[in-house]
Amino acid sequence: MGQVLNKLQGKEWRQRKIRKITDRAFDRLQNQSGKAKLTFEDLYISVLLVYNDINKRLPGPHFDPPTKDQVRELIKACDLNFDGEIDREEFYVFFKRLTSDTFGVVSQGLIITLVVAPTVALATKRATEGVPGVGKVVQRLPTSIYASLVTLAIVTFQQMGQE
Repeated sequence: MGQVLNKLQGKEWRQRKIRKITDRAFDRLQNQSGKAKLTFEDLYISVLLVYNDINKRLPGPHFDPPTKDQVRELIKACDLNFDGEIDREEFYVFFKRLTSDTFGVVSQGLIITLVVAPTVALATKRATEGVPGVGKVVQRLPTSIYASLVTLAIVTFQQMGQE
């Protein structure tokens, strides 16, 4: 369980996810515009696309994209060569800053799920002792297997709820 938490919350995991999402969005916009750099309009469209991907693919609540004014301010901060356009590396830095809070919320949600679910499983295992039929089956299962099954069920229900 500790290895799973490290991978889910580790810096490398977040950076790989951000890089994958931003590269795909950058390539999509670059193919449409035919430019190596993105203007404000291209960048705002990419913000909407990335937030759409985040809301589809990552667990947690729905995240609203930033306003156009917030995007303009962030472009100023991330445009390292001051040319008014964003290249691939600046695009990555832009979205890393933009989504830092988002990934924190997602990571916290995963930790709560992976810590609370086994605790709930143990409590329900004890509660089923007196239930005819079900109690005997649950009591025969090893605690680790039962906790894993309940955790898997909770994660599945969370993912189904987000779709």
